[in-house]
Amino acid sequence: MALIVQKYGGTSVGSAERIRNVALRVAKWKAAGHELVVVPSAMAGETNRLIELARALQPEPDPREVDAVAATGEQASAGLVALALLAQGVPARSYAGWQVKVLTDSAHTRARIVAIDEARLRADLAAGRVAVVAGFQGVDAEGNVTTLGRGGSDTSAVALAAALKADECQIYTDVDGVYTADPRIVPEARRLHTVTFEEMIEMASAGSKVLQIRSVEFAGKYRVPTRVLSSLTDPQLPLAEEAQSGTLITFEGDPHMAMEKAVVSGVAAQRDEAKVTVHGVPDRPGIAYAILGPIADAGINVDVIVQNVSHDGTTDLSFTLSRGDLPRAMALLNDKVRSHIQCKDVTGDDRMAKVSIVGLGMRSHAGIAAKMFRTLAEEGINIQMISTSEIKISVVIDEKYAELAVRVLHKAFELEQD
Repeated sequence: MALIVQKYGGTSVGSAERIRNVALRVAKWKAAGHELVVVPSAMAGETNRLIELARALQPEPDPREVDAVAATGEQASAGLVALALLAQGVPARSYAGWQVKVLTDSAHTRARIVAIDEARLRADLAAGRVAVVAGFQGVDAEGNVTTLGRGGSDTSAVALAAALKADECQIYTDVDGVYTADPRIVPEARRLHTVTFEEMIEMASAGSKVLQIRSVEFAGKYRVPTRVLSSLTDPQLPLAEEAQSGTLITFEGDPHMAMEKAVVSGVAAQRDEAKVTVHGVPDRPGIAYAILGPIADAGINVDVIVQNVSHDGTTDLSFTLSRGDLPRAMALLNDKVRSHIQCKDVTGDDRMAKVSIVGLGMRSHAGIAAKMFRTLAEEGINIQMISTSEIKISVVIDEKYAELAVRVLHKAFELEQD
């Protein structure tokens, strides 16, 4: 039988009743002979509540202490899931990240996993127990509790699956898979049976919220087949049916993948976007670094970057960033960068959206970009910036057109058809 790592999100463990359902589901897989490691998130809203408490006591709380506080949410969930399993007659033990141990670097609130000692988990599995490991957390070389950042429980689960060489990592959440578009925007959106790691990474970076991008990168690097399923279905659903449900995220060449991939697999929108334009900068070597270097040093992530054609020795440089970072970026550029580079002006717009189409089939089909641009033009949607990769085309547009763009592109590429 298989070794499976199951991760349950915050809504999946949001109440005693839902935790019992998790236990029933795990017990079903266990009864079929599978070895199980379970990774629960904190109960829905608990991490936010803990961080708000920390900020009530110290407006800019110490990151080390924030981690010590925030990690308790997942530890409570792990203990509760273990208790629910024991009540079902399933042998189980819960562990905090430092007990396993999940070794990380020392970047508090955004740590990265360095190594995992899976010996204790293997001993539990050999003894017939279900190991329940608190997600989202680890410990650094100095013994300090660390957390992996938002969505870190997904990363914990995939990392444990990689360390244990699990047959599959199953991510149970409040949606039943990955769709061709957000069903709230496009009611005709279709659930994908399979998608590659490459496509999932691009969809996550383009705004799909199903999985945290770091977990997908981790799964792709270590080739861990990962399945997204719903935890809100009947926990007594026949195992054969549940095992084939959801969306399997795997690698090109996997026998589960279709012989010929669709040209476009999905459309995604990222609405939390802002645009900054630095006008009239000298067109000389090093100017992009003079602008973006201080932005990077401040820990602000930049996405799409466009530099215009030079006129009279000057040019404009535009870039997008998270909307919440716009005030800080504008202040930094006006206070420290503007006088240094001698630009004419710095402007910002916080009403931007990024809309993307993603698909492996783009590699072998011409005219995809032209079709995308024509579709948007026919709806009067102006494209302000364009970014491409081998399997993704993104455009930056006015936020008010985001949902319309998703709908018309979904229809133009016939994504509602299986």
